[in-house]
Amino acid sequence: MKNFFTLFLVLGLSTYSFSQDIKYGVHFATNISNMDYDVDGIRSNPHRNGFVFGAFVDFGLTESLAVMTELQYSPEGANLQYYKTDYLNLPIILNYTIFNDLKLGVGPQVGLKVYKHNDGFKNFVFSGVGFAEYMITDEFGVDFRYLYGISNVFDDELNLEARQGVMQFGVTYRL
Repeated sequence: MKNFFTLFLVLGLSTYSFSQDIKYGVHFATNISNMDYDVDGIRSNPHRNGFVFGAFVDFGLTESLAVMTELQYSPEGANLQYYKTDYLNLPIILNYTIFNDLKLGVGPQVGLKVYKHNDGFKNFVFSGVGFAEYMITDEFGVDFRYLYGISNVFDDELNLEARQGVMQFGVTYRL
């Protein structure tokens, strides 16, 4: 855990040292979470809806290239009693401005489990993030993100495997 936060701090400070522009903001979204698994031939998996909120820092590297990092709370898993988990997620997204108001980006994300309905979930999960944002004004924007689970969400001793897929539809406000 200490190494994780040390890495985040070093990345943030090193990016800060050569940033052209730094922007702060908040992000609110609704998400649709689904687990991809096969347990005893059963794949019934109702998606789980939830609300995401977080704060971000956008470090401008050039006129069109930036690194955005965010700390967000996200309810994930499936809408089944034992498959609900909540995470504090930390995405680090490299985004590129296509036009003045449209950004596309990709990057990794680490999630720390903060709530679980039942034991058996890993404390840390890793995902890949795809990102698109359209700025309506200089302050307000709408975005879409898709998070694809890279790591298994279940503890190894359970001998089960599942990955999460999460779609987020949100709004951003830059301060």
